[in-house]
Amino acid sequence: MKLKCVITDDEPVARKGIRSYIEKTDFLSLAGECETAIELNSLLKKESVDVIFLDVEMPGLSGMEFLASAVNLPKIIIVSAYEQYALKGYEMNVFDYLLKPVSYDRFLKSANRLYDQHVKEFKTENKDYIFIKVDKKAKKLKFKDILFIESMENYVLIHTVESKEMMYCTLKMMADSLPSDVFVQTHRSFIVNTEHIQSIEGNTLEIRNHKIPLSRSLRDDIYSKLTEGCFIRRNKG
Repeated sequence: MKLKCVITDDEPVARKGIRSYIEKTDFLSLAGECETAIELNSLLKKESVDVIFLDVEMPGLSGMEFLASAVNLPKIIIVSAYEQYALKGYEMNVFDYLLKPVSYDRFLKSANRLYDQHVKEFKTENKDYIFIKVDKKAKKLKFKDILFIESMENYVLIHTVESKEMMYCTLKMMADSLPSDVFVQTHRSFIVNTEHIQSIEGNTLEIRNHKIPLSRSLRDDIYSKLTEGCFIRRNKG
């Protein structure tokens, strides 16, 4: 299994460096190179890719402006000489943030993490359930029965149609174990099952009698995905 990559950077030397790293990493393949975010936007309409190595400061449209305007993106790894954009990047759910000049060992660490997550996501595509550890036993939960998941520091509270399950786990770990076509993070503390969303009003989602906060930075993306039918409805028993 190879991950298809796109490099977007207005600096030829920077593109060359990342290209050489991709070429020497056997599970990565280069699908294209862009000098601007506008070129990248056009490429993504024609090409399906797994990860974008994205610069921040580029002419015409910055990397951050591109992330704010685009929908249904693959994994994003920012490659920048400016560390001040890191917090904003993670708020926009980027996978990783690499500071130039990037060493190969730092690049490989990020690529390995990306590959492991991709394999996990691939394995969940044909499952309709997850096992969670509760009270020293493994409990099976079907995806369709999960309403939403709430972060509580080092624990998560999983709200289902019939119960609430507390598990020692981070929200990030839960997100990596769930199918991304059904579950979406709406806030730094919440992941919701899109099958159960009843309404969206302002910065709030309604799921049954629960009001779930919707981050302003994610609101437009979630609106677009729901109204355009980008989430695949699963009809499993």
